[in-house]
Amino acid sequence: MKISGAPPTPPLSVRFGKNAGVSSSNDSPPEQLALIREMVAEAKAKAPKAKPRTWRGAAVAEELPVARVLVNKGVLHLDRLFDYAVPAELSEAAQPGVRVRVRFGAGSHRVQGGRREGGGLIDGFIVERRAESDYNGALAALAHVVSPEVVLGPRMLALARAVADRYAGSLADVLQLALPARSARAEAKPSPEPLPPPAVPEPGGWQSYGSGPAFLRALATGGAPRAVWTALPGPGWADELARAMAATLASGRGALAVVPDGRTAARVDAALTALLGEGRHALLTAESGPEKRYRQWLAVSRGSVRAVVGTRAAMFAPVRDLGLVAIWDDGDSSHSDDRAPFPHVREVLELRAVTDGCGFLVGGTSCTVEAAQLVESGWARPLAADRETVRARAPRIRTVGDELLARDEAARAARLPSLAWETVREGLKTGPVLVQVPRRGYVPRLACERCRTPARCTVCAGPLEAPDERELHCGWCGRGEPSWHCEECGSFRLRAQVVGARRTAEELGRAFPAVAVRTSGRDHVLDEVPDRPALVVSTPGAEPVAAGAGYAAALLLDGWAMLTRPDLRAGEDALRRWIGAASLVRGDGQVVVVAEPSLRPVQALVRWDPVGHAVRELAERAQLGFPPVSRMAAVAGRGEVVEAFLAGAGLPADAEVLGPVPVPGRRGEPSPGERALVRVPPGSGAALAAALKAAQAARMARGVPVGEAVRVRIDPPDIG
Repeated sequence: MKISGAPPTPPLSVRFGKNAGVSSSNDSPPEQLALIREMVAEAKAKAPKAKPRTWRGAAVAEELPVARVLVNKGVLHLDRLFDYAVPAELSEAAQPGVRVRVRFGAGSHRVQGGRREGGGLIDGFIVERRAESDYNGALAALAHVVSPEVVLGPRMLALARAVADRYAGSLADVLQLALPARSARAEAKPSPEPLPPPAVPEPGGWQSYGSGPAFLRALATGGAPRAVWTALPGPGWADELARAMAATLASGRGALAVVPDGRTAARVDAALTALLGEGRHALLTAESGPEKRYRQWLAVSRGSVRAVVGTRAAMFAPVRDLGLVAIWDDGDSSHSDDRAPFPHVREVLELRAVTDGCGFLVGGTSCTVEAAQLVESGWARPLAADRETVRARAPRIRTVGDELLARDEAARAARLPSLAWETVREGLKTGPVLVQVPRRGYVPRLACERCRTPARCTVCAGPLEAPDERELHCGWCGRGEPSWHCEECGSFRLRAQVVGARRTAEELGRAFPAVAVRTSGRDHVLDEVPDRPALVVSTPGAEPVAAGAGYAAALLLDGWAMLTRPDLRAGEDALRRWIGAASLVRGDGQVVVVAEPSLRPVQALVRWDPVGHAVRELAERAQLGFPPVSRMAAVAGRGEVVEAFLAGAGLPADAEVLGPVPVPGRRGEPSPGERALVRVPPGSGAALAAALKAAQAARMARGVPVGEAVRVRIDPPDIG
């Protein structure tokens, strides 16, 4: 169609080369047009280069054209490996252990050109390359190799599979915990050259333990000793742990230590740096940030450093030639992962000690029942100081029971006994004083002043509260209680069941106006306080270290609140927290614990005998068939769903089902469901985990409505 008034459009000619351009000449030779057509035809005739989306029509690798891939799907019924075709262009980079992206979820009917297509992109790891596949249908192709960095080695894969099997979980879920998120910038930077092994360190503080020097010698000469270490009170444990790691490095092997939190990791980090200098160890904590943490992890994976100190996720650190795995304070709840499949650091390190044939050390100022079982079974040996050394290093412990509190006017008026006031007054003459309070905040719970009966709501039986000294109200339903009286004795007077940290700080501040009062808790945790008179009010686990020789004194308030928790580990946990706080006090200092003196954990604290307490607890649990003597699993969900699940799970013949019983709701909410405990004797734990995993996988494969979900947890930390 010709448009009036518009100039004619000239034909185009193309010039090739550096100065290629478009010419509007009208007299292009036919030879040039023929050449253009020939070149276009040649380009179309070449072997097609498919898009990375499907690699349709692309050549497959000549050698080992099949990649066995672990896809990042945490569901149990997909806990297996999948085969993918390896395009020739990805063959060099697609090595076992690297991260890849694959298409997942396409049906077998979606096949074009001999390749399965469709599905969504998902992350995965190449586990192995194979010459052929066991699958008879068409394979999808690898979409992309994310990075040539090998992050999933054979040892890591074997460890992750063992952890998944032990905890009835999926391999993909374990690797989510084991492998940090990738940082391309960190991968691009080379890791430093490894340093030669250091000299064997002096025993240092290990001289105070009977077999301590022998333990270090065994590590330094390539041995694999296993020990349960009950550390002496004081700050010396960090240096002692660093010396154990240094002795392992001296043998040319690697060492790994896992601690509860970043503050503790910083102490061991400082001790290792002071002992060995910079560049010999890596610090793996969440506080480092994703890029720095991944860079440190790569240095470990590449063999640049052989020692690792870190928090929970560091239990999977890929240390080469592992010679020692250590865990500090294994009773701390942070060592139990709160993500599926919920592994515990101690158990994972035990697996590594067995599979890698390396040394094992579980240490703490207290002793857990699980650690005592390792000694009782002969799997590990005790590592402790003699009684004379313990008595010389431990502070003096004094108790205040209910009878003394009932007669003590000061305790009724100010919620602190007279002995506590005297201890604080004397301690402030020489240094800081630590006050441990079971709860943060103000006055969370109340009780009758006369008979100590908990104050309950008359409507829902929930606990009464008076936060910030306002009117009484229920902590569950929120109703006010303006006319409360005790149903047991008729009294109208209330006292705080557990005095919060802020309230305690206020009371101490009024009693000692010339002394600074500092608080340490979940919202603001102090690392260290100076060696001068001050009152430090802290919740359990957040106690800062006192510079110099330590605290002059300590108060452990409301001990009964920790002892009466409805949990099997209440006594063990209370003793661990008390000893942890008392260990920060000088050897010539004094500790006052407000708890009934006749109770077993209180007596163990007075004698400073955590091992004896753990051994007696172990004997009682053996009689009752409770963990760690038995293996146990918790199954939670709707009552009828839990019962049906367990009925069809194919449990071992020696399994015993306890429950199900309702799970308590929170703050007046209805119960979220029921929970059953499944108990088996030693030797049947693997069969129990396998049965529960198979039953859960079968339910997921069929598709389960949201309201019928079942949650399975092996070895739950809280069993009531």
